[in-house]
Amino acid sequence: MNKTINFQKNLIIFGIPLLIIGLMIFIAKSSIFKLNQDGLAIGITFDLLLTVPFVYFLLIRKTTIPKTTIVPFMVFGMVICSMILPSENQQYLNLFKTWIFPILELSILSFVIYNVRKGIKRYKQKKTLSSFDFFTTLKNTCYEILPKRAVIPVVTEIAVFYYGFIYWKKRALNENEFSYHKDSGTISLLIAIIFIVAIETMVLHILLAKWSHTAAWILTCLSVYSGIQIFGFLKSMIKRPISIENNKLYLRYGIMNETTIDLKKIDFIEVSSKDIKKDNETRKLSFLGELESHNIVIKLKAKHTLIGLYGVKRDFKVLALHIDDKFEFIKHINSVLQP
Repeated sequence: MNKTINFQKNLIIFGIPLLIIGLMIFIAKSSIFKLNQDGLAIGITFDLLLTVPFVYFLLIRKTTIPKTTIVPFMVFGMVICSMILPSENQQYLNLFKTWIFPILELSILSFVIYNVRKGIKRYKQKKTLSSFDFFTTLKNTCYEILPKRAVIPVVTEIAVFYYGFIYWKKRALNENEFSYHKDSGTISLLIAIIFIVAIETMVLHILLAKWSHTAAWILTCLSVYSGIQIFGFLKSMIKRPISIENNKLYLRYGIMNETTIDLKKIDFIEVSSKDIKKDNETRKLSFLGELESHNIVIKLKAKHTLIGLYGVKRDFKVLALHIDDKFEFIKHINSVLQP
C-alpha cells in the first residue's frame, strides 16, 4: 500500500515538470513556433529555465526530497533549450548560462560548505567519537542536503581534494587509533604509480600531438586527474587511522574502503599472515587485494558489509588487514571485550 502511494506521489512530483518540458518540446517542433518564433522562444526559455524548477520546488517543498535536486532540473532545462531552439533565439539562454547559473553553482557550493561546518560544530558539541573524521562528517552532511545517489560521488571527489591538497597538518594518533600505512608498502607503491603515470603521460602526449593536439590534451587531462585522485587516496590513508571507540571497531582504508563492526559481533581475531581463502565471504580491507600483505584476520559471527569507492558494497564474514602495531591492536580489542 505504501509503495503504491509513494509511486503515485513520485509520479506527480516528477511527472508534472516532465510534462511541461514535453509540451515545450512539442511547441518548439510544431508549425506554430515558426509563426511567432521570437516570442515563443522567449516563453519556452523562461518556462524551461524558471517555471519547471519553480513548479518542481512547489511539489517537493513539503517532502523529504532535498531542495538541491532543483539544480538537475535546471541543467536538464538548459540542455533541452539548447537542443530545441535555433541559435539565433538563444540570447536569453546564453545570458542565463553566463550570469545566473554560475551564481547558482557558487550558492550550492557555499550551502554545502556551510552545512559541513555546521556538521563539524554538531560533532564537537555531541562528541560521540573521541576523534574527528572529516570524511564521515561530510557524508552525513551531504545525505541531508543532496539526493542519496549523488552523495557518494560528490563526497569522494571533495574528499580527494581535501586530503590531497588541503589537509596538511600532522595528525598524532590517540591511544585507541592505529596506523596501517607505515609497514605495508602501499604508500611506496602508490607514489611509484604516480611517477609512472607522469612519465607515460609526457611520452604519450608528445606521440599523440603528432596526430591530434586535442586527443593529446584530453589524455593528459585524464592522466593528471588520475594522478590527483591517487595522491588524494594516498594522503587519506595517513589521515584516516583505524580506531576503536564506544565498543565499535572503525576499520578504514583511506577513503577507498571502510566498515564499522560492533566488537560483540567478532567471533575471533588473530595475528596471521597466512594466505586467506578466495571466496565471497572473505575480503581484504585494502583495495589493492592480493597486492598488499596482511597480518590480522578478523572473523565475524554474521555477514557484514564493506563499503568501497563510490559506495560499492561487498559482504564479508572474514576480513584480512594490515596493522602497523598488530599486537597492541589485538591487546586493545581484548581489553575492551574482557575488561
